[in-house]
Amino acid sequence: MKIEENISLANLNTFKTGGVARYLIRAHSVDDIKNAVLFAREKNIPFFVLGGGSNILISDQGFSGLVIKIEISEVSWIDKGDFVTALIGAGENWDKFVSLAVEKGFYGAENLSGIPGTVGASPVQNIGAYGAEVGNTILWVEIFDTVALETKKLSNLECQFGYRDSIFKKPEGKNFVITRVCFKLSKETELNTNYSDVKKYFVEKNIKDPTISDLRSAILEIRASKLPDLKKYGTAGSFFKNPIISKKDYEELKKKYPEIVSYEVVGQNDVMKVSLAWILDKICGLRGAREGNIGTYENQPLVIVNFGGGTTTEIENLANRIISTVKEKTGIIIEQEVQKLK
Repeated sequence: MKIEENISLANLNTFKTGGVARYLIRAHSVDDIKNAVLFAREKNIPFFVLGGGSNILISDQGFSGLVIKIEISEVSWIDKGDFVTALIGAGENWDKFVSLAVEKGFYGAENLSGIPGTVGASPVQNIGAYGAEVGNTILWVEIFDTVALETKKLSNLECQFGYRDSIFKKPEGKNFVITRVCFKLSKETELNTNYSDVKKYFVEKNIKDPTISDLRSAILEIRASKLPDLKKYGTAGSFFKNPIISKKDYEELKKKYPEIVSYEVVGQNDVMKVSLAWILDKICGLRGAREGNIGTYENQPLVIVNFGGGTTTEIENLANRIISTVKEKTGIIIEQEVQKLK
């Protein structure tokens, strides 16, 4: 196990900002994670677990502890008759896994095409897009408990999946490091094409009976039209969650803004999810807002972009301005999706 010192974190996250980590260890196995945790204990320093760095904002002052970068590789498929299970190492690239599943004709992950990051990070945020959430495909998650120093498996139910939420974001899961994820994918056609942008895409392309490959291509093209190119700009994708508000507050908002875009929340009749992108654009006028090197993306105001040379402090300043403006205009207190490392 190699211990690196004074490593720039700006190169290890998609925002391309942040200072230096005192120590960094690249973990290729559970034993590496265990040894890294023991190293942190020995040095009496905090540690932080990093995947692909696609949903994180790192302080300009860096991190004075140990960063454990998860690079566990494994891809195995097991035929179960009507479905297959995919056992994937936490360090594998998420979209590479989706691409492989689509190539093999296994259904369930295709709507999540193009999302940056690692497989191990996907359950943490319960990543979702275009009418799908990763929690709907997960059978179990293998974790390393950094307190007990042992490996455990958590069932789908034990993962406590919610909207951009899971046990891994709660106090009871703070000591868990994801090592492998087991997915259940269907061998039969079960395409989810109900999302409005997807429907529109197939109508415009005159594709009446799309295949799983067609759906992946559609998702990738739609995402490319709305999101900045990570090769050119720094971003973590959607910076904020779509707010879920009470039906009463929603009705009041709808009286004032009749065209507000909203969605029902499955299993919850007393709340509504409202489109923050619509609010930022139509109510707050923040679409394409820019402060120096930082701004909201012109095609999707939920996305904050580092156009080059920006800092974490600048990103936080713009995020705070957005939070303040939304509260002032609508009374809604919005939440960030992006995790912070200080």
